[in-house]
Amino acid sequence: MAFELPPLPYSFGSLEPHIDALTMEIHHDRHHNAYITNLNNAIAGTDLEGKSLDEILSNIDDYSAAVRNNGGGHYNHSLFWTVMSPNGGGQPEGDLAQAINARFGSFDSFKNEFSTAATTRFGSGWAWLCKKGGGEVDVCSSPNQDNPVMPGIGCGGTPILGLDVWEHAYYLKYQNKRPDYIAAFWNVINWEEVARRYAE
Repeated sequence: MAFELPPLPYSFGSLEPHIDALTMEIHHDRHHNAYITNLNNAIAGTDLEGKSLDEILSNIDDYSAAVRNNGGGHYNHSLFWTVMSPNGGGQPEGDLAQAINARFGSFDSFKNEFSTAATTRFGSGWAWLCKKGGGEVDVCSSPNQDNPVMPGIGCGGTPILGLDVWEHAYYLKYQNKRPDYIAAFWNVINWEEVARRYAE
């Protein structure tokens, strides 16, 4: 079964003014779609056909650069769309909030550490909030389309929140001002979805 582009759970313009409609359209319909097309081409006729994305990524060192880059690109973007919402922003509640406070001391301290991870990631990559064993959370970043599902990458947990800091995610609106894009991201985070992922 070939991988397919997941539909965006809101319209392209729904995240305005924080993330513009044209960026969302290009990012989803062209960039993400290209990762899926290239991933399907890379695994066609191999024993990877029919395997889940998690299965592929957890053994990614066994596979080609094309599988790594495009498989990671598909996984990362599939998560990215869902952790944003037109009704986003605010702060998490419940168990997730407790885990963040236990690890970072406060939501503001977490916000600062996550923003720093995103800002200081050199070149293209991602910032992550991950759930680790025992319910602990941690922040890390990864280069290119790598992610913590891959062995030896980042904080070694399950990503529950990810921020794309490739220039294609923000350049039309923010140009080279990545910190402004990161600041805007806090206004669209879908904490209900992040909490659902944490609970899983």
